[in-house]
Amino acid sequence: MKNRKQLTIMLICVAALVSSCASRKVFSTNYYNEHEKTLIAIEQLYKNINQQRHFSVEFTDKSFEYISLEIITDSIKYIYQFNTSEPRLQDTLTKYQLPVEGVMSLINQMSAIHCIWINNLDYYVNNQKRSLIFMSIRHVAIRLPFTSEKYYILTFYSQPQYFDSEGRLLASRQVRKLRKINDDVFRRVNDKVAYTISERFR
Repeated sequence: MKNRKQLTIMLICVAALVSSCASRKVFSTNYYNEHEKTLIAIEQLYKNINQQRHFSVEFTDKSFEYISLEIITDSIKYIYQFNTSEPRLQDTLTKYQLPVEGVMSLINQMSAIHCIWINNLDYYVNNQKRSLIFMSIRHVAIRLPFTSEKYYILTFYSQPQYFDSEGRLLASRQVRKLRKINDDVFRRVNDKVAYTISERFR
């Protein structure tokens, strides 16, 4: 009787895991398709502003009311905490010559699709420096039973990327090994966008 009960519990856990993996794949496809226009708009807006002044935005609460704003100058990295509605946020943007309207639009669009972090990351291909835009999304649909919270991570590239037959991101055309970011394997959304599900949002 005890062994039968243990077997039943094990089968339920396996079924839940298989179902969760399938759900994550469906969520990944559906999320990008549903929010594609907004995601592309966020990517382009962030890229344009970041060329003027390097910065990143992170929502620090689940209600999307508070942000951490990281601003990078030539020699110093400044980190500020704000409520998105307080005037001090706009004053700080003005101080560092960041476009207030553009950054506020970015923050509002991120909040609308539950994007909790956006940043620019550098990487190298054949000793050549390149950049990608990194977005993290929080969504209850990818929370697995009995596990910590998961995040849907998107990476946006300027150039088409290379993927293996399973859709996994490769280091380059010549080097057929997987390119990992924070030890996570990324999979194809399209030629210039890849995704993963991770326990880390940054």
